[in-house]
Amino acid sequence: MTDNFLQKLKTLFTRAYRYFKPFTLKKFFVLAFAAFSCSVVFIGILFLLTVSGMLGPVPNRQELLTIKNPAASEVYSADSVLLGRYFIQERSNIRYADIPHHVIDALLSTEDVRFYEHHGIDTRSLGRVLVKSLLLQNESSGGGSTITQQLAKNLYPRRDYWFFSLFINKMREMIIASRLEKTYDKKDILTLYLNTIPFGDNTFGMEAAAQRFFSCHTKDLTVDQGAVLVGMLKATYSYNPRIYPRQSVGRRNVVLAQMAKYGSLGPEKADSLKELPLTLKYNKITHHSGLASYFREYLRPQLLEWCKTYNTANNTELNLYTDGLKIYTTIDSRLQRYAEEAMARQMKETQRTFDAHWKNREPWQAYPQMIDEAIKKSNRYQSLLKQGLSEAEIKTIMNKPVAMTIFKWDGEQEVTMSPVDSIKHYIKFLNAGFLAIDPTNGTVKAWVGGIDHHYFQFDHVRETTKRQVGSTFKPIVYAAALEQGVRPCDYISAAKTTYTNMEGWAPENTEDNYGLKYSMAGALTYSVNTVSVQVLEKAGIANTVNLAHRMGISSEIEPVPSIALGTADVSMMEMVTAYTCFANKGKLTEPQWLTSITDHKNIVLERFKPSQPVQALSAESAQLILHMLKRVVNEGTAAGLRSRFGLNNDIAGKTGTTQSNTDGWFIGITPRLVMGAWVGADNPRIRFRSTSLGQGARTAMPIVGDFLREANNDASLGTITRARFASLPHSLERQIDCDLFREDGNIFTRIFGKRDKKKERVKEFGKTEKKGFFKRLFDR
Repeated sequence: MTDNFLQKLKTLFTRAYRYFKPFTLKKFFVLAFAAFSCSVVFIGILFLLTVSGMLGPVPNRQELLTIKNPAASEVYSADSVLLGRYFIQERSNIRYADIPHHVIDALLSTEDVRFYEHHGIDTRSLGRVLVKSLLLQNESSGGGSTITQQLAKNLYPRRDYWFFSLFINKMREMIIASRLEKTYDKKDILTLYLNTIPFGDNTFGMEAAAQRFFSCHTKDLTVDQGAVLVGMLKATYSYNPRIYPRQSVGRRNVVLAQMAKYGSLGPEKADSLKELPLTLKYNKITHHSGLASYFREYLRPQLLEWCKTYNTANNTELNLYTDGLKIYTTIDSRLQRYAEEAMARQMKETQRTFDAHWKNREPWQAYPQMIDEAIKKSNRYQSLLKQGLSEAEIKTIMNKPVAMTIFKWDGEQEVTMSPVDSIKHYIKFLNAGFLAIDPTNGTVKAWVGGIDHHYFQFDHVRETTKRQVGSTFKPIVYAAALEQGVRPCDYISAAKTTYTNMEGWAPENTEDNYGLKYSMAGALTYSVNTVSVQVLEKAGIANTVNLAHRMGISSEIEPVPSIALGTADVSMMEMVTAYTCFANKGKLTEPQWLTSITDHKNIVLERFKPSQPVQALSAESAQLILHMLKRVVNEGTAAGLRSRFGLNNDIAGKTGTTQSNTDGWFIGITPRLVMGAWVGADNPRIRFRSTSLGQGARTAMPIVGDFLREANNDASLGTITRARFASLPHSLERQIDCDLFREDGNIFTRIFGKRDKKKERVKEFGKTEKKGFFKRLFDR
């Protein structure tokens, strides 16, 4: 059968050859007609295949009505300020009313002058397209596609059809364009187009481009700025004003000339605009940009999980990166900005002090293995290791200088540096964390997880980041003692004590105050370690740990006496949450940072309610501790807060410094804000050698002080900054009406001036010391 078919085909070609061999004009017309007929049939077949969707999806009218233009989800503060976006492509949608007329005029003058005359296909341009684009296969010829056709291409990207790719794609775009014109009016098409068109630098849509290149909204673009952006559409790379400013200016002037040519701009005005220099306000928006970047990154996995749960429950397909969700949070943009600025100012100064402190010495010199450990943990080293390179090969690469951008407090710097040197550069930086919560309802108002999210992405606020908290844990110890019936004015000796059942552990104070006795308020005011351990004895370790957990600390706390000095590893989030109990009469309200999520049409998908407050400790104990912490600020270890920053707020607080000055802490309390600050290096072995420089009062407290000073200067925050604590009830005032400290001696030594000069004691921790009547009397 196959042989028979081939024989007939051979006979057909033989007859055709014999027919055309003596070539005549008549035969030429026959051949041309046959070729034309075949082309028409072929085009008809391709058209039918394209319309039917067999060569790629061609949306119907119903599908076009539900066009889903990818849009970034946006995160907003409680005062409706945009904090940032989650996106794959940087894109923001705008309405037609927000597009200036001069932008539309520039677009139509250069891209589609007969836009309002055609119905998606400009027949007058088809000839040029057929000759240049289809027959010559010149894709850069341009000019043939209308704005509607370009929109079709943006919404339904081109496909590869081998030799016929350009022809089929053009046909497909014309079909879709025709349907778009029947579905939408001209304003809608222009809006869709300007929301989808790419502008380079991973920026899509006019609004994103306006913010990227000129740091403004589309509605605020000037005529020349609009011309620059419209000019980019011809070639987004070649006319990118950041990369090729001269070419961009030339293209801008072409756009202005086209506007003058078609009457949307006067010739004189066009000429004057052509003389203007190109002035960019380039703003590269990334996931690191904007306010509260650490907070937004903390929020991101929670939102992804929320989308997953919502989709399962509602049979939807919400996507955090493309569906334009609007996430409303409890963050106050004003407080957030002041927190970030305060951290930047104070950490710049603290880093300068740290560098001067070490001078020409490396802070890791006592730990030479630290650099090798850091190298092996680095992403570059791990990547090379996965590639199968030997240690020698990796070492060579890691020590080879390369061009890179590094973080410095004076600004980013372009340098040539080896990866090893960059590791040494970054390991010397001190970092910080700051968190502010409204104690009345648990809402998070400011969250700064580090000094720069682009270069230091480790968040020092979140629950999973735990550091020793130092003396900031002491108020919880004292609160536990009050809960167990210890009286605030019972004096406790500060004598140095060696605990025989704790392997000779002998806590020390930062000052030589071992010959004094302190009330609870005094010991907390001056952060006396030896007294705090005895307060823990009276409170009971188990009672103290249980109270810490009730106050919102979920971290494991080892039941050992040293927790009185803050050896427990606890997160910033937990510590600030615990301190809200002191400001809220003993009630714990779990932190809240989300208020609602809506879709792109502002339809509420879910509202988030605050948790109900739970009584963690008695209101009386909370008020007494708060009163003691006010004295810490007024006359104790945090006294510099008022004098340095000129603060007249009602403030309570506690400083904290861990062993070897590894961590510096300060947690401040006002009636409407509990603020925590931490300062230290990511590697705990990098630290100050001097307590006078490394203590929390020198490193962390200034961040809170700077923040409060800026907040005080903002009149709009008056309800927060001018709030006052409630007065202490008279019954509690009487309980705490005593001196902070006195000489450690009984009535006879005070009368006759003799005192036991022995300041050290030896005892077992947890063993109650029995006192006779006269000893109890004389020690009062």
